[in-house]
Amino acid sequence: MKLFVAEDDTVLADALLTRLARLGFDTEHAADGIAAQQRLLDDNFDAVILDIGLPGLDGLQVLRNVRVHKPALPILILTALDSMEDRVAGLDAGADDYLVKPFEFPELEARIRALLRRQRVGGDSPQRDELRFGRLRLDRGGQRAWADNQPLELSARELQLLDILMGNADRVVTKEQIAGELSGDGEEVGANAVEVYVHRLRKKLDGSGVAVRAVRGLGYLLAAE
Repeated sequence: MKLFVAEDDTVLADALLTRLARLGFDTEHAADGIAAQQRLLDDNFDAVILDIGLPGLDGLQVLRNVRVHKPALPILILTALDSMEDRVAGLDAGADDYLVKPFEFPELEARIRALLRRQRVGGDSPQRDELRFGRLRLDRGGQRAWADNQPLELSARELQLLDILMGNADRVVTKEQIAGELSGDGEEVGANAVEVYVHRLRKKLDGSGVAVRAVRGLGYLLAAE
């Protein structure tokens, strides 16, 4: 997952980048509105954390300009202003969610996970609704998976795990990233639970020509056998 952070506070920006990197996200950063807008228009990101009080170009204006070209991009705004009018202004400008400073990192992480889940479910192109890898096919909307057109009997968690791995096929996904994306709706998934789900999914993928490989010290990788 590729995230973009637009924040001019150096201390907060460093803390955000460090925390997100530990969760397995690939992050980029800009400290002013002009640079942030240029990067957001030039490249593709899975989600954006956007500070409203940016120098050079106000964060709300960046948000409005980016929304014209990328209406589906998940954007969470950070603001030190917590009045009802300020929150409404941010949402009206096109934000998907907002968080008032100061905030706790676990809440920010939960909100990012929620944005990414909504993006996966509500993708506006057919390619986002179906994933293919080797002999595997996953229908995200229908919550079904097949190997060589034979249905796989997977639990909801196993389907989520397969979605994460197929969305990052041929790339290592950290255990922390998997735990973060599986967590939600008030339920936290720990590292031990991730190992259990991986073990179960491996058994059900046996004979499919695709395997979940452990990369020592890093995480897991979906690979063709």
